[in-house]
Amino acid sequence: MPRGDGTGPVGGGGPGSARGAGRGAGGGGGFAMGPGGNCVCPNCDRQVAHQRGTQCYQMKCPACGAQMTRQRK
Repeated sequence: MPRGDGTGPVGGGGPGSARGAGRGAGGGGGFAMGPGGNCVCPNCDRQVAHQRGTQCYQMKCPACGAQMTRQRK
């Protein structure tokens, strides 16, 4: 808005605008892979239900102690 009277450019969406900010290549926002699913051990393939609010990589495998990863859908 060059003069402060609301006659600025229509649309926006330029590099500095808030439109589309914070979205990855997949679009959307919020949950990365959703709240459900499983965490999987890359060493022994043991699966544990994903706990909401905890990243899988922060969990240790109950069988072998390795760092868990998120199961791909």
